[in-house]
Formats: sequence, C-alpha cells, structure tokens
Amino acid sequence: MGGLKRVADTFGHMGTEVDAYLLLGGNEGSPLVALADAEALIGERIGAVRAHSRDHWTEPWGFEDPRLFLNRALCVTTTLAPEALLMEALAIEARLGRKRSEGPRYVSRPIDIDVLFFGDAVLDLPLLKVPHPRLQQRAFALAPLADIAPALVHPFLGRSVLHLLNDLLPR
Repeated sequence: MGGLKRVADTFGHMGTEVDAYLLLGGNEGSPLVALADAEALIGERIGAVRAHSRDHWTEPWGFEDPRLFLNRALCVTTTLAPEALLMEALAIEARLGRKRSEGPRYVSRPIDIDVLFFGDAVLDLPLLKVPHPRLQQRAFALAPLADIAPALVHPFLGRSVLHLLNDLLPR
C-alpha cells in the first residue's frame, strides 16, 4: 500500500467528526426528487449536511443516453468510518431504486452516490478509494464540488478542486 494511510477500524464507528464530500447524480425517473430524497436520507443516516452545491445538469460520461444527469455535491459531517459511510450510501441508493448489476460500468440510473473525499484521508480499500480515483477527469464532479469547496486540495495531485476543474475546461 506504500505511502497511503488507512483509517483505523474502517467498519466501525470512528467517534470523531470528519467532513466527507459526496457527489449525488442520476438521470432516470425524476432526478430532482431522487437527489432531494438522497440528501434527506444522507442527513438522517450519515451525518449533517453542512453544504450542498447548486444543481448541475450534464451530459452522460462514459456512455451515451439522451437524458441529462443531475449532479449535486454535498459536504457531510459524519462520525461514521469510511466503509460504514459507503455501506450507508449504497443502502440509500438501493432504497431509492438503484439496481447494480455485473453489466456495463457506466449506465443510466436513478441515483448514484460517490465518496469524493473523506477528511484528509487517503484510502485504498477493497470497496473504497479516496480521493475518488477519476475525480480529476470528471468536470461533472468537479464543478459541483467547486461550488462548496473550491480550495480543497487533492492530496496526490497537489492542486485545488478549482484548478482541477479549470484544467478540464476548453481553452
């Protein structure tokens, strides 16, 4: 695992508060309702939502579909350990109609919840990589995140969220 640090007791309750940054997205059904429901459930099951971005409508990434995605970033203060947070996020997705399959990785869905950052932790766990491994390639994730945390620095790239977003914009 090299220079990566693991958060102790990743399945248990950490007890200390951490700001986690999540990305919500979806393009099936009513994305506005799905994201609102997801945000409410996150507040109940994961932790207090301290900030949320404006809503961003974007083209699908990694596949074609005529429906736009709605994306929203959240800053959530949580006492959950990283993998417990992930399990709660997956349970919320399932409750809101997300069905995961062994098919193609990128498909339309009613809701998706990605963990972008978890405090200043760098994690390489079987089910969770933090920071999100493709964050710097995805304007649809960086733009909402820049609304609420433009100065947040990516620990591997040493660049702020806003700089990473600017790197992706056409010149």
